[in-house]
Amino acid sequence: MNIKKVFRRKNLILIIGFLGLYLFATGLSFAFFSIAIKPEQTTTISGQKQEELKKQGFLVDTTGPKTEICPINGDKYTKAEKDAWQVRRPLLVMIENHEDTRPQSGISRADVVYEAVAEGGITRFMAVFFCDAQARESILGPVRSVRTYFLDWASEYGKFPLYAHVGGANTPGPANALGQIEDYGWGGATGNDLNQFAIGYPAFWRDYERMGRTVLTEHTMYSTTERLWGVGKARGWTDKSADGEEWQNYFDPWKFDYSNGSKGDVGKISFGFWDNSPKYDVLWIYDTENNLYQRNNGGQPHKDLDYDQQVTAKNVVVQFLKESNANDGYENNLHLLYGTIGEGKALVFSNGKAIEAKWMKKTRLARTKFYDNSGEEIKFVPGKIWIEILPVGNKVTY
Repeated sequence: MNIKKVFRRKNLILIIGFLGLYLFATGLSFAFFSIAIKPEQTTTISGQKQEELKKQGFLVDTTGPKTEICPINGDKYTKAEKDAWQVRRPLLVMIENHEDTRPQSGISRADVVYEAVAEGGITRFMAVFFCDAQARESILGPVRSVRTYFLDWASEYGKFPLYAHVGGANTPGPANALGQIEDYGWGGATGNDLNQFAIGYPAFWRDYERMGRTVLTEHTMYSTTERLWGVGKARGWTDKSADGEEWQNYFDPWKFDYSNGSKGDVGKISFGFWDNSPKYDVLWIYDTENNLYQRNNGGQPHKDLDYDQQVTAKNVVVQFLKESNANDGYENNLHLLYGTIGEGKALVFSNGKAIEAKWMKKTRLARTKFYDNSGEEIKFVPGKIWIEILPVGNKVTY
């Protein structure tokens, strides 16, 4: 037999064998993760409302009396929603705000959102999902990378909140977010880190056409609330830690005012992050009738793509922090630092009123709290909270 033919045949057999092994491994991985991240609520919809609610995309019955107080945003929800969140820990997701990524998906379902500059005047969000995200499965994204200061705020939601991101700053030095995740014990089997690089499909996927136009690869990563909580459950990261402690044992909640007090006349709040980045300027407009603030971003209403509604908040906090460059050798010195620990000035907007405040955070794990001029901790209006991080000295008009 011709030697060349034998060689080609052997090569063909090897290629087919490797291809078969790859397909088998891929199928096995897909099957495992499809089972592992299968959404599973503790309270299912029942009764005559079941079919109608499921058609509307609801996972639990939200039509009952709202008697259960959310530990994070202070708002009231149904017993079915509480039953769902009680077996979970908070889910924190990095969502980007580059102008090419708007409108984002799912951000309107977050209980709390933190916004700060990630680099070059471009802001990024850390969205905290817990109570308001139980009723429906929400697509989230585009998901992006982590920065060190977001980890300090994330640490306020129990020692090990579920933390979803796509990589992060990893240059040795003070801005080494990925290294800090390991230092804080968030990595490994007993941690809480949902890094897309370590999880992959189907918990995360890329969609280049989601917004009806082609965007760059870095703007295409998505996940959902149920898939991420599903990964957490498969790894044993539920409401309890590996040693059986509940996440709320390490959570210091804010205070809330349920008196439905008088309303003020502060109708608009406007500010920018960096002088040369007007596309990230923010305007909050107070809706007197509904007692909430509507968000505009870069001169346009800030919308949630999937819910087709403008982003709103019951409370808007502007927190002034010292901003500096990390000087860690990263290209163009883009990595930033914010002085998250300590104290400083803040403005708190709720009920149409403006309060000149002081913020205080004693340690990484301690809750950032806000105090009025008399030294009393400020009580928020129950509902969604947005915390806007501005460099010290920035101007806020209201």
